[in-house]
Amino acid sequence: MKRSALLLSAVVTGACAFAPAPRRNTHPQQASPVEAEGTPTDKKPKKKKKPQQQQQAPAEIDVSKLNIVVGEIKKAWEHEEADKLFCEEIDCGEDEPRQIASGLRAYYNVDDLVGRRVCVLANLKARKLVGFPSHGMVLCASDEEGGVVFVDPPTDAKVGDRVTCEGFEGEPATENQVQKKKIFEKVYPDLRTDANGVACYKGKPLAVGGGTCVASLVDAQVS
Repeated sequence: MKRSALLLSAVVTGACAFAPAPRRNTHPQQASPVEAEGTPTDKKPKKKKKPQQQQQAPAEIDVSKLNIVVGEIKKAWEHEEADKLFCEEIDCGEDEPRQIASGLRAYYNVDDLVGRRVCVLANLKARKLVGFPSHGMVLCASDEEGGVVFVDPPTDAKVGDRVTCEGFEGEPATENQVQKKKIFEKVYPDLRTDANGVACYKGKPLAVGGGTCVASLVDAQVS
């Protein structure tokens, strides 16, 4: 009896060992509609983007960016190391006279300079010319034949008065802007005297008060 029970137990145990394992559910359980949709959240309304401010167009470069003023030469002498240069002290209506070097020794004598009224480009950065600190430039007219003459302001113009041009009103640029943007290099090709010797920018006279700036050379470049 005991032997029969042991055999029966062995048969049952073997059957369990070789019985197939219960099949797993290979299909993932689908989420319930509530789980699929998720719980609703309170979303803040999106702020509308403000339209970007229109960028201001860069200021047009013209003669108004040059600070040309009336000056009077108080002193002038020959540069000791440069054969072409005069050294000048020019009153431009500021606290102190400006020192400016001009390559005019081939065209003028010292006596021609002292006491003369001239047009001075006053918003150039100071730089040394053969060791002489020059702060500005005296405007002259030059022609293809090699002539060079001063551009003269009106006789009734006052020292420090600004030279203007009708149709090109505006404030002058800073010295740094003139250098960085190469303003003079862009403007001066349109600076010329007309058939009457009047200094013009794009055909419009350079003026101080009610008078115009003139030179004795016609159809000449002004620089």
